[in-house]
Amino acid sequence: QVQLVESGGGLMQAGGSLRLSCAASGRTFSSIAVGWFRQAPGKEREFVAAISGSAGTKYYADSVVGRFTISRDNSKNTAYLQMNSLKPEDTALYYCAAGRLTGSTINSYAYWGQGTQVTVSS
Repeated sequence: QVQLVESGGGLMQAGGSLRLSCAASGRTFSSIAVGWFRQAPGKEREFVAAISGSAGTKYYADSVVGRFTISRDNSKNTAYLQMNSLKPEDTALYYCAAGRLTGSTINSYAYWGQGTQVTVSS
């Protein structure tokens, strides 16, 4: 069992930056992959980025390549999503997820946090 708690969301103007954190507990953190997903009102939850347990593999959605960076600190049981050059279309509820596989689909992850809201104004 893995418990995940996201933090770091907020209101930001377009072009600004935010860093989301995902604190994990309950299982050896370095053995699990972490993914970030987001869901805007009226839209389906979509993949943003993923990182393997060792941080050797990273995936990004095309819409965030070059702007977002996923990382992790296994000594702190925490994963991060650095978001730069934010756009209004990045506005969504951002979820952290954990699982065995470093995937880009919702089904890759068995454990989910409650989400943190990111709002980007134009």
